[in-house]
Amino acid sequence: MIIDTTYLLPLARIRVRTDLLRMIVDGRVGEGVGLSDIKVSLISLFELQAKASKLGVRPKYVIDAVKAVLKAFPIIPYYRDDIIRTAHEVNKTLNDYIDSIILATAITQHEPLVTEDSLIHSQRKTLEEKYGIRILRYADFTNQ
Repeated sequence: MIIDTTYLLPLARIRVRTDLLRMIVDGRVGEGVGLSDIKVSLISLFELQAKASKLGVRPKYVIDAVKAVLKAFPIIPYYRDDIIRTAHEVNKTLNDYIDSIILATAITQHEPLVTEDSLIHSQRKTLEEKYGIRILRYADFTNQ
């Protein structure tokens, strides 16, 4: 599964209500969901850094977070031809290119996307039918 940047923020000591990684580590998700199931778009590392900078997070915490992500998860480059093509297509609907890249990563990898993005969820049914992927959110794991 591809996770959105939101779920990486706690690694840089940015508090979120949807700490999916903590929930997985604590074993509070359904059977068969583990850290080894997670993949991350490379663009999420940029977005993590940008959000941390905007919030005034100490660079040491950001560096530690980036290193942890690189060590723990497969990183999917956003500059692959198939991701670029797909991102341009889905951006017509989303009009947010970073989110379009993350969604395109899930589509090209044939992986579920886990995101809290309200625009993506407002288009969920259409996107799932068109691209044959599942779009989930934190709450989908808390109810398992």
